[in-house]
Amino acid sequence: MTVPDLHIRPAAPSDAEAIWRIIGPTIRAGETYALDRDLPAAAALAYWLGADRETFVAEADGQILGTYYIRANQAGGGAHVCNCGYMTAAEAAGRGVARAMCAHSLDHARSQGFRAMQFNFVVSTNVRAVKLWQSMGFTVVGRLPGAFAHPTEGYVDALVLFQTL
Repeated sequence: MTVPDLHIRPAAPSDAEAIWRIIGPTIRAGETYALDRDLPAAAALAYWLGADRETFVAEADGQILGTYYIRANQAGGGAHVCNCGYMTAAEAAGRGVARAMCAHSLDHARSQGFRAMQFNFVVSTNVRAVKLWQSMGFTVVGRLPGAFAHPTEGYVDALVLFQTL
């Protein structure tokens, strides 16, 4: 079941609390992002809303259900490849929010002149995300053996995914 009337827009400063309600539990769980599980809320928001990226929120009926950022993956000669990070509210999981954000990010990346999108570090045990990204046209181009210390699975692989735009 998808979320009806989902709208994706640039994040506003007033969205910080709603964004923290989404990214906080994901960071604290430590299962999908290579961020310190004890990262203070202010530092997490500074990372997610950093000046080096554009941040968006996905909302329906006035409730923010997901958020993503987009930025150049590298500087200089690598600035034509972008990178994104996505997080969805637990209550919206499996309802098409991440798919909608990915589609939006691909369109936005093209409109900004990016020539490719790369996900640098997708935790291999995040099977739903890997399946989704592959269904959206991404290819696994690299595997980093044991690169992520999962809190319950131990050392697991991280994947690099890529799509030419």
